[in-house]
Amino acid sequence: MQTMKDLIAEHPFFRGLDPEHLDVIAGCAQNVRFQAGEFLFREGDEADRFFLIRHGRVALSTYIPERGAITIQTIGAGEVLGWSWLFPPYRWHFDARALEVTRAIAFDGKCLREKCQADSKLGYELMRRFASIMMDRLQATRLQLLDVYGGRS
Repeated sequence: MQTMKDLIAEHPFFRGLDPEHLDVIAGCAQNVRFQAGEFLFREGDEADRFFLIRHGRVALSTYIPERGAITIQTIGAGEVLGWSWLFPPYRWHFDARALEVTRAIAFDGKCLREKCQADSKLGYELMRRFASIMMDRLQATRLQLLDVYGGRS
């Protein structure tokens, strides 16, 4: 039977992380499951965790007046969802809704912030990994908004 540390260690986001750091991170983790149509989080709500998607797909979307909800990106197995837990005021900037049954590992944001505060090497490693995700999401948002507003004068 796989431990939480094993599950985390084999996920692409944490591949190559120091085993001691995996032990620390595993202490802030739990398995979660979402049904199709269920929201993992809503824009404006408290951002208190992030997810490693193990199975399923999640639509990351934002609301645009006169257009409704626009999907910015679809997140699937092997990907990470959520970085708002890292920065005050710790509020979600998007909605995330399961498109199908989705299994993930959820990490408690406050727990991880405290661990990173105590271990700057861990904090740097997580920030480095999340910076890459943030750049991808910002680029996806930019491209989606260009598509939405590109033909308007």
